[in-house]
Amino acid sequence: MMHLRRIAETRAASCAASIALLAVLAAPPVLAESPATFQLGPKVMTEHKVKSLVGPSVQVDEQGRVSLSWMEEDKDVRSVLYARSTEPGGPMGPPVRINRPEDVPYWRQEAPALVVQGEDVFVTWGLAHPKATPQQPFATELRLSRSNDGGKTFQASVLVNDDPGVIQHTFDALHRDAEGRLHLSWIDGREGKKDPGTYVARSLDQGQTITKNAKVDEGTCVCCRTAITSGPDGMVYVAWRKIFEGNVRETVVARSTNHGETFEDSVIVGQDKWVFPACPHRPASMGVDRQGRLYVVWYTEGTDEIPAVYLAYSDDRGRTFSPKRQLNVSKNTFPDHPQIAVDPEGRLVVIWEEQGPVKRDVVMSVSTDRGATFAAPYKLNEKKSQTPVVAVNAQGVFAMAWMEHGMPGHKVVTQTLKLSAVTVASESSR
Repeated sequence: MMHLRRIAETRAASCAASIALLAVLAAPPVLAESPATFQLGPKVMTEHKVKSLVGPSVQVDEQGRVSLSWMEEDKDVRSVLYARSTEPGGPMGPPVRINRPEDVPYWRQEAPALVVQGEDVFVTWGLAHPKATPQQPFATELRLSRSNDGGKTFQASVLVNDDPGVIQHTFDALHRDAEGRLHLSWIDGREGKKDPGTYVARSLDQGQTITKNAKVDEGTCVCCRTAITSGPDGMVYVAWRKIFEGNVRETVVARSTNHGETFEDSVIVGQDKWVFPACPHRPASMGVDRQGRLYVVWYTEGTDEIPAVYLAYSDDRGRTFSPKRQLNVSKNTFPDHPQIAVDPEGRLVVIWEEQGPVKRDVVMSVSTDRGATFAAPYKLNEKKSQTPVVAVNAQGVFAMAWMEHGMPGHKVVTQTLKLSAVTVASESSR
């Protein structure tokens, strides 16, 4: 547990040093101009007059309705919540509590993971372990909750982890593939090693039961959230930050050719060679287009210790990756927490934080040519904001959400986005 406290202290020191360094560094290479144009929907804001809030996660269904999941703490009561917009783009409907009154959610830094498909809603979240002790205050159970009425009510949660250890099971990701399988990934220390492992499981019956847990790899960076997605061919991908010899921290991806039953050895995405003696608390994000191109965005400081957001893609189902492309261009801010959404045609939206000495902004960059070019980063927020997320439906409607700070309470902002027509060549001509 002291290890986690040192991680938080090291991360804070690293952030402060990096921001100071950025003020004197030259700007990164300018992105190639993109012909992409976009149409933003109106901002929809919901106010949360609570002590603290974590999140949100976002999804957008085939009708364009936006779904959110988040956590609130007020008067020492913790709740995992869900809401869906009453019409395409908003406004948001009333929140529904997911956890039962007797369940005490583990208060963590990341939002609940969320998947919405039609009237089915799935959410993973951490339950404070019933056997936790003062010596094990971070122990959690990973839980999966399900609604089959569009989020109006939620059934009793299902236990995901199949070990009895009073340890952390968290930093989870959730994905539903084209055939309806639910895929889960998370960080798990059940073997008692110095560094935890990356674990996966599935639900093959719409969230009623969970398969046997399987370890994908070990030596996982302890606090960088996992990511999971799948392609149109059924290939399943898991991403996480792996620790290599000498405290080198690399974003890696492992693939499954049998619908998530087993995974092959992981592949390094960016070859960053970033040496960092603690966990940076910054996860990767992934998406796949209809031609099977896998896109990954991530944060690193590399060998020059300059904070940056990068994108790379794979056209051979995760065996190898393209040279990485830097997306952030500002020389006076600290880019942070990138997230990506990819529509079937290969249009991309990448969203991240730009942190300055006194303010955090939310910016996005878009591409309509499968990542060949990107538009210049575009600022979305009006007040100090953080934790941006993005999702897309099969029709190419993107939904973005972030948390805005203001008095009193907290605000969550959602906004939809439509991109211009696709400007990509066919697969055969690439």
